[in-house]
Amino acid sequence: MSTNEITVTAEKGTSLWEDAWIKLRKNRLALIGLGLLLSLCVISLLTPWIAPYGYEEQNLLMGATPPSAEHWLGTDIFGRDMLTRIMWGGRVSLMVGFIATAVALAIGVIYGAVAGYIGGRVDMVMMRLVDILYALPFMIFIILLMVVFGRNLLLLFFAIGAVEWLTMARIVRGQVMSLRKQEFVEAAHSLGLSQWIIIRRHIIPNTLGPVIVYTTLTIPSVMLLEAFLSFLGLGIQPPQSSWGLLINYGVETMEEYPWLLIFPGVALSLTLFALNFLGDGLRDALDPRTSKD
Repeated sequence: MSTNEITVTAEKGTSLWEDAWIKLRKNRLALIGLGLLLSLCVISLLTPWIAPYGYEEQNLLMGATPPSAEHWLGTDIFGRDMLTRIMWGGRVSLMVGFIATAVALAIGVIYGAVAGYIGGRVDMVMMRLVDILYALPFMIFIILLMVVFGRNLLLLFFAIGAVEWLTMARIVRGQVMSLRKQEFVEAAHSLGLSQWIIIRRHIIPNTLGPVIVYTTLTIPSVMLLEAFLSFLGLGIQPPQSSWGLLINYGVETMEEYPWLLIFPGVALSLTLFALNFLGDGLRDALDPRTSKD
């Protein structure tokens, strides 16, 4: 006697991150932004080996020349190759963007998670401090730090990161307040785990979606802030260079040598567009309200 075999095909489940990657791959602008950003990072890392000229190599007799076969992006007033200087400037600008954002991320995530999880008076005091800091003109705070302690790259990382964590703290606090009453948190609490372990192992990992999205939007904000400080002469100082500093030099000579402004501006703009496209794509991919295709 024969029996019909019934094959039950179950749809394989996907995690949040697998589902987010599937959605992100369908967003062409986000993929273009990701590819462009990765390309810029690789070029910046390999700059010492692939730059066509030395960083400080100059030819005073040549001076500022427009783009040519020898110098694809022209030279500056000291005869230095602009492609080389833009590549080296990208190393500094991207480093400032990523490291200063990492500082803001570390401070904001821990601060917001503690305030949101503990709640009560602790939360009230911590968030009132955030409100007070919001009311202060953060640009003046950065300028004062740079003037009092001197201009160096490490201080610039700390100064920018120290003022960019406030919004991150508010975002994380809101997420934690919605998570702290969930069953898995109560189960961890009933097992006798300390508050810090619960925050570190259970709360913070579940806030990573919004945090990652906001991080991609913070990096361009930090890069623009560094460019503005360099434009004012308070950021990166020679002989180091950044896109902001190159743009500052380009503005001073834009009527005679427009390429000194155009090419660093294009490099900075492409990076900011890539980060914003990637941030928009991640926001849509990590939104749990969107349905699976």
